[in-house]
Amino acid sequence: MNLDITLIWAGLLSFVVLAYIIFDGYDLGVGVLIPLMRSEQDRAEMLHSVRLWDANETWLVLGGGGLFAIFPLAYSIIFPALYLPLIGMLLALVVRGVVSEFRWQNERWSAFWDTLFFLGSFLAAFFQGIILGSLVQGIPVVNNTYVGGPFDWLSPFCIMTGVALVLGYALLGATWLVLKTGGELRVKSFALIKVLGILMVIMVGVVSLWTPFLQQNYLSRWFAWPQALYVLPVPLLLAIAILILFRAVDKRNVWIPFVATIGIFILSYIGLLISIFPYVVPASITIWDAAAPMSSQKFLLLGTLVLVPIILTYTSYAHWVFLTEKRR
Repeated sequence: MNLDITLIWAGLLSFVVLAYIIFDGYDLGVGVLIPLMRSEQDRAEMLHSVRLWDANETWLVLGGGGLFAIFPLAYSIIFPALYLPLIGMLLALVVRGVVSEFRWQNERWSAFWDTLFFLGSFLAAFFQGIILGSLVQGIPVVNNTYVGGPFDWLSPFCIMTGVALVLGYALLGATWLVLKTGGELRVKSFALIKVLGILMVIMVGVVSLWTPFLQQNYLSRWFAWPQALYVLPVPLLLAIAILILFRAVDKRNVWIPFVATIGIFILSYIGLLISIFPYVVPASITIWDAAAPMSSQKFLLLGTLVLVPIILTYTSYAHWVFLTEKRR
């Protein structure tokens, strides 16, 4: 049996992106929710609940490095096409990192630092959604070279996916606050989950209905018979996850909303992969077209197969310790 090393790499990098979305999504979401909490104590507790944000960026670095090393052609096309939103995202993450240190050293300016933390979180999430939308709608490529303009990413669909991801992260952040905080802040977070959950359902519906009409192969993948039968479980499971989320909120369950929201993200991500596979630059460059020489793929695969479980283990353990830590 011959293993398709390129396909394995595509799966690994897809997992790395998903890990970043889950591990970093909740802390970006908490930052987005900062302006909704007027109490200084609530804001301080919110920021205290995301102390592991810097460890979450490991996945972002690994994903970018993996794309450069394994799919260099895709890297050479995607980065020029999305240079501005990528730089915007990185600068926003830098601002968050600076604020997380300065905020506790100069508490007299806490309102100013909280505002910067919100802006950094919002812009990082928004630009990530822009990048996602740009990849889904397609990047103009001729002779393996990007031929579009610097603002092709500024389209109605991309703006919508940017807003959708901000709302999704905010929902994940609210479920995290329910899990990690207590008292009045937990009560407010439960109320936010309902509102954000409704908005998220609307946005997921709009994106799901819009995406198949961006490209013919998307439409065929989701609506052509009998292929539609194979992808039908994804929207059905997504509906179940949304139902579980709202029922858990009504029952004031602490853990299930967070888990259900992660399930919503995972199923939405699977739907995205179903749409774009086997392209890494839809619908121009497949993963095999963009792949590095097989010798490079094999050489790097062994180390990555060791590295990814290590990162996943220490990140998961750190979160588990942090979650089980008793609140003061």
